Amino acid sequence: MPVLAMRLQATLRGIVHAFGSVREVLAKANAPKSGDLLAGIAARDPVERVAARAVLSQLTLRELREHPVVPYETDEVTRMVEDTLDEQAFRAVAHLTVGQFREWLLETRTTGATLRSVARGLTPEMAAAVCKLMSNLDLMVVAKKCEIVVRATNTLGLPGRLSSRVQPNHPADSVPGILASLREGLSYGCGDAVLGVNPATDTPESTAEILKAMTDVIERNGVPTQACVLSHVTVQMKALELGAPMGLMFQSLSGTEGGNRAFGISLALMDEAYEAMRARRYARGPNFMYFETGQGSALSSAAHHGADQLTLEARCYGFARRYAPFIVNTVVGFIGPEYLEDGPQITRAGLEDHFMGKLLGLPMGCDACFTYHAAMSQDELEGLKVLLASSGCTYLMSLPVGDDIMLNYQSTSYHDIPSLQALLGKRPAPEFDAWLAAKGIWDGGPGERFGDPGALR
Repeated sequence: MPVLAMRLQATLRGIVHAFGSVREVLAKANAPKSGDLLAGIAARDPVERVAARAVLSQLTLRELREHPVVPYETDEVTRMVEDTLDEQAFRAVAHLTVGQFREWLLETRTTGATLRSVARGLTPEMAAAVCKLMSNLDLMVVAKKCEIVVRATNTLGLPGRLSSRVQPNHPADSVPGILASLREGLSYGCGDAVLGVNPATDTPESTAEILKAMTDVIERNGVPTQACVLSHVTVQMKALELGAPMGLMFQSLSGTEGGNRAFGISLALMDEAYEAMRARRYARGPNFMYFETGQGSALSSAAHHGADQLTLEARCYGFARRYAPFIVNTVVGFIGPEYLEDGPQITRAGLEDHFMGKLLGLPMGCDACFTYHAAMSQDELEGLKVLLASSGCTYLMSLPVGDDIMLNYQSTSYHDIPSLQALLGKRPAPEFDAWLAAKGIWDGGPGERFGDPGALR
């Protein structure tokens, strides 16, 4: 410890910049974020940020493992990550400094297979640290290498594929309204990741009713996808007991024990939920969990422990990794401008989250979005979608005209997904792709029934 303490300083232009802990170095090395300013942990100016990055670049991955931002003794997320780390994978990279790790990640000879082989040996703090030293283009280049393939009813994450979630929300949970939106989304070639509804009424009965209605559409039309209602995990467990045909089980996650407590969950509860879903799931594949995250969640519940929001976001992915999820979604601009203020911050956060999740071995998607009081334009949002899709993002959202009438935020429209696929030469999941062609909806381009909800019964 004394040796490390002496190294937590850098001299720039004759001025010594000293830092009190690895946690402070990580916070002050972060790209500018309104959430870190709100928490009072951001760098005072760009010079201090550069000094923190200089210090961070010289820390080894072993030292980051030994200094998690939330102590082992007080946080179950820290304990779970440490106790389940793959020691053989860790030894392969433990000696690298963060700066050397960045260079290794960017080397052309470092392949996706190599990255997958070390993913289980990386702690979230390691992913966050190297992220802070990378440009947006760096994040994209490495994320694209990280091909994470998962299977439920269909297969996500294969090269050259871009999937989507149909989000047919309704402010009153009207089942006919939900199904009308769902059919429209499917008719535009969207929905291979999941048909997922954010419910207005969080009860086991309403959850089961919506799941049954969506599954009826799936079965009648032979759609190779899965249904999910984004109720609280305890509600979904009760819906399972009612016999609900649940394709994926959902829960929002935080990066600290206290943040998860605010969400009404714990490690023990998620283990119980996982086992319940494993026993009763509707989808066939080995991956059946669905998690959502977002920078700032721990700060919003005063459970951030003085750590920056990027590092805590990485810890969400360390938690999610335990359950081999089918999809993980960072809802990047949803919490609001208190945490991500404008277009550049939201864009940076989206690329950061996608990179960190992929590096840690997760099938990362993104809800590229902003709330109406954030300083982001539609053009900036569309630019983020292109950047993410170019980076190998597993899936994006899709909803009518990109405007959620229940949650009141801007996201990705049904029209955007086929436009992005055509622009970048990508296709949906292979099983879904074949189904679209058979239905006359999409086969590398719009079919006769493209945009026609009547193509679905």
